[in-house]
Amino acid sequence: MEHEIALHLPAVELTPPDLSRWRGGDQFVEGVLVFDGPEPGPTVLVQALTHGNEICGAIALDRLLADGFRPRRGCLIAAFANLAAFDRFDRLHPFRSRLVDEDLNRVWADEVLFGPRDSVELRRARALQPYVDRADFVLDIHSMSEPCRPLMVCGTAEKNAAYARELGVPADLLLDTGHPAGLRMVERGGFGDPASPKRALLIECGQHWEKAAADVAWDALVRFLGLTGLADAAWVAAQDTLPLPPRQRLVRVTEAVVARTTDFRFLVPTEGLSVIAKAGTPIATDGGVLVLAPYDDTVLVMPGTRNLKPGGTAVRLGRFVD
Repeated sequence: MEHEIALHLPAVELTPPDLSRWRGGDQFVEGVLVFDGPEPGPTVLVQALTHGNEICGAIALDRLLADGFRPRRGCLIAAFANLAAFDRFDRLHPFRSRLVDEDLNRVWADEVLFGPRDSVELRRARALQPYVDRADFVLDIHSMSEPCRPLMVCGTAEKNAAYARELGVPADLLLDTGHPAGLRMVERGGFGDPASPKRALLIECGQHWEKAAADVAWDALVRFLGLTGLADAAWVAAQDTLPLPPRQRLVRVTEAVVARTTDFRFLVPTEGLSVIAKAGTPIATDGGVLVLAPYDDTVLVMPGTRNLKPGGTAVRLGRFVD
């Protein structure tokens, strides 16, 4: 039996948008559109489809462009990133189109981008790199394989968590230690430099294909355009946004649990942001070796149960801090 069928397959409540009208792109870079406002201001990059099966961001960005949005100042760069993977999306096998050759969100270090390796995702990242490096502010719209409340990944820099608090959504924010498999786009260059004025946020909108994920993506996109000044307050107020959470909480990651064997199994439910109350509680077994909660109230951050291979991150562990 195929792996994704053997595991529970979530309902696919969202329909991938037809992106044919946006593929012409800017300066012959497919799926990247650039709009300059009439007044000077920041350059803002909004990216969807970093992973080809995370379609909520594409739905939000398609809606924005179809509505004819144009920045009142500055510059908007709208990017549909991994179109090659997106083109493989199949509702019956929706996990398969995450990527073609490798993860597009692990290749953003210069030594990888400008190194000798080649892949579909590396070629795409190299085409996107000038737009990423040009941006002052970035919103990268993602979703998650397992059920989880929306989560704002702020990279490793405190400044991005502060910016997420200015945005006001979602309720849960994450500061982590970087991804062991490679540099993410939101940590590239000035985005990860505490001294740089650049800011970058990555929002995980919920489970990949639940209807609510598209609503979260739209809400974050609208509020981000308002915060960066590309949209005025009247336009933001006219959109169907979600209520602001009563408060935001920050999860600070302390460590990543990397699978060592093909026999990695969770011993606890794998809903994201669940809390293990007691230190020493078994979380998983990896080839017969127990993985234990390192402290009281250990938070499970984006546990992964699908297509996990040795060397892959099974879960990150952290704690809520206020």
